[in-house]
This record gives sequence, structure tokens and C-alpha cells, in this order.
Amino acid sequence: MAEGGPIDDPSAPPPNIIVILVDEMGYGDLASYGHPTIRTPHLDRMASEGQRWTNFYAAANVCTPSRAALLTGRWPVRNGMTSDRRRVLTAQAAGGLPLAEITLAEVLKAEGYRTACIGKWHLGHRPQFLPTRQGFDIFYGTPYSNDEQPAEAWQKAFHRRDYWNTPLFYEPRSEYWDIPLMENEREIERPVAQSTLTQKATERALNFIQSSDDEPFFLYLAYHMPHVPLFVSPEFQGRSEGGIYGDVIEELDAAVGQILNHLRNEALAENTLVLFTSDNGPWTVFGTHGGSAGRLRGDKGSTWEGGNRVPAIFWWPGRISPGTELGIGAGVDLMATVAALSGGKLPDDRPMDSVDLSPALLGEGPSPRDAMLYFRGTRIEAVRQGPYKAHFVTEDGFGLDTARTEHDSPLLFHLGRDPAERENIAATHPQIVAELTQFRANTEAQHSYGTDQLSEQLPAASAR
Repeated sequence: MAEGGPIDDPSAPPPNIIVILVDEMGYGDLASYGHPTIRTPHLDRMASEGQRWTNFYAAANVCTPSRAALLTGRWPVRNGMTSDRRRVLTAQAAGGLPLAEITLAEVLKAEGYRTACIGKWHLGHRPQFLPTRQGFDIFYGTPYSNDEQPAEAWQKAFHRRDYWNTPLFYEPRSEYWDIPLMENEREIERPVAQSTLTQKATERALNFIQSSDDEPFFLYLAYHMPHVPLFVSPEFQGRSEGGIYGDVIEELDAAVGQILNHLRNEALAENTLVLFTSDNGPWTVFGTHGGSAGRLRGDKGSTWEGGNRVPAIFWWPGRISPGTELGIGAGVDLMATVAALSGGKLPDDRPMDSVDLSPALLGEGPSPRDAMLYFRGTRIEAVRQGPYKAHFVTEDGFGLDTARTEHDSPLLFHLGRDPAERENIAATHPQIVAELTQFRANTEAQHSYGTDQLSEQLPAASAR
């Protein structure tokens, strides 16, 4: 393994790391990112005290590959968790994140950290793929999404082409879904009462932090919401002007507030890095039960900005330079960033795609990431360098799938002036189109699709 940091004083205690990952929250779903009616005072305060990124990306436009990239620092085409069109790991999937992959939990565990995965895993439900086999001391949550296993009476509706037009999603009950709640590798509740998921995860997270004593800890807190079906605890029902979706977001906001207040009260804040972000864009096919990408075009499953660009707030009082970061960052960069800040050692026996964002976080310079790849399946459908983005293939998000176009001449947009991707400027910038076309070709060649050392371990995936 290659040496990471620490970033500064090697005698200083290593920072605690908390990653709060929500499920399918759109870029425009928080007040600090422009939502006009959903109230998020705790996340607003987190943004004002910390660093709000406006060009931060999930590594994929769907759950499974995005989470794999975040935890391994490698694009899904390298780590074996490539999602093909609408495919994610389900309750029927035979595979999971290959054990040969090295996760962020394993990197930090080697440095003496206690590690916990609380919430949604979605990287393989069979025993050999659970978090406890991937570097986590503790797992409390569900092995996949809260919609991945309908009860027997609802399976036919679930597999309809228009499955989103059923009471499964708009009038949901926990008994409609055969979702297990697990503690480590043991099932403790089935079906889980989904209205308790956010509250239970928060309580377990606080217990984990409290039990860490003087040991550094890594908490991967992957909330299930606001993935459909939407569930909220009674305390938050009907509170938001944003409807049921707003209720769910406001409960998540309160949960984050509990975590941050505990860190403040226990004098842990100045030695704890917290990241709040989403695993991909909103699932807008569900209308008011799905989120919003704000001004951005597209949603979950598409390679328009709304599919990958997500809110991201970094918080570390006294260390992170507060403000708004305009540079490019991605979930895949968490591995290198945390290694630099903690003194962890990155794997040196495989290609890594993670970039260390700590110069931007600590106010020492701009973000070193200058490009973004937009995958759908194993193909790069779009690329970004600086403010320019070229689309080679465009298609609608998951559940829509009505238009897929391969462009003989790529579309080109300037994301600084046109974040909504409305004005194709390819005709007036042929040199930039040529450069991005070559960049895409070079990148695809470097990734050697289908010949990666882990390609033989690609997991089975199911589609709906």
C-alpha cells in the first residue's frame, strides 16, 4: 500500500470520520441548495459552518455502483459493481462487492479505527458480501434498498412495466415489503417497520459514537430515505409544506442535527470530519414522491447533470475552510481524501480513481479534480473537463427510458453558464469537442472494460 497523510502534525490524533449518505436526494432538495419550501435548518447550519460544494458528483447515477465507488475509490468498471442500465443488486442477486476490493473501512481499520456501517448496504446480501466481511466491525441495517423485495402478494405488480403506478409506492405499508433488518449477520426484524428506519439508524449511530471512547472511529451512516417507498415517523407526518417527500427530508435534517449536536456537546466536533451527500440524483418518475434536481436537467439513471450532481456538505469546525466550493469533486474521491487526512495507506496494487480533495477542504488550494466521467453501465456516455461537458449518448432516467440517442456529433454545454444543459454550443467550439472526444477515447482505453483483474467476479444483477 502507498502512504497517505497525515495532512499536518503527525502527533495529532487522527480525525473521526462520519459519512452520511442519503438515498436519491436531488441537488435541489435542501434549502441551502435552493428548495423554496422544505425546511432544513440543521443542514443549513452545517453548510454555513462548513463547506458547500456545488459541483460534487455521485460516481454513478444509480445506487449499487455509486456506493461501491465511494467505498473503494475506484470507478464501478474497476471494482466489479457496474450497473447495466436499470440494474442494481436485488434480493435475488448472487454476487456482491468482491472481497478482493479494499474498502475505506479496511484502510481505516488498519490505522486503529473502530468502524460501523449503519443503514442501507446494497453491495451484496449473502453472508460473504455483508459489511462485516468488508472491514466494518458493526452492521445494523438492511442489505438492500427498501423496495427491493416486495411481499409475495405484490410481486406481480412490482414487475409491471409501470410499477411506479401502484399503491406499493403511493400508499405504502411496511407489510407490502419483505425487507429484513439485520444486526451484523443476524436477521432481527422482518419485515422491518419502515417508518422507524431513520430514527433507528440515528439511535444506533449515536450509540456507536458514544461507545468509541478515545478510539478514532469511522461511521458510514447510509440512510434509507428518501428512496421510495417513502416512510416517515409519526412525529414528522404532515409537517412539511413539501408534502410527504418534504416530511422525509425534514426528518433526515433533524437526524443530522442530532448527530452534529452530539459531536458539539461531547467536544468531538473539532476532531471529526462529517460529509453529507447523496448516492445519486432524484427518481422523478415518482412525481411528488421523488425529489428535485433544481435547475439541473435529468434525474436518476440519466447522464444529464441531475443524474449525478448531488448536494455535498463537508463539516469540520476549526479545520475546514467555510464557504462555497466551486471546484469539481466526487464520491469516488473520499478514499484518497480520508487517507490524506487520517494517515491511512491507499492500495498500491491496483489502479485508483480517487483524488485527494483536502487542499480545497483546508483552504490550501483549488480542488485537484478537473474532470468527471458519466457512466451508464460500462460505457462513458458523457465527460466533463473544466466547465465543458460533452454528451456522446443521451437517454432518459430510470422508469422513463423513452429516448436513447447516440450522437454522431457530440453535444457540448458550458456548465458554468448553462447548468441546465439547454444550449448546445458544439458548432461554435469544434476544438473543445475534439479534445473531449479524445479524452473519452483515452479514458475508455485505460479502463480496459471487461479485462480488469476483477472482471471474473462480476456479480449477477436483476432488472425491473
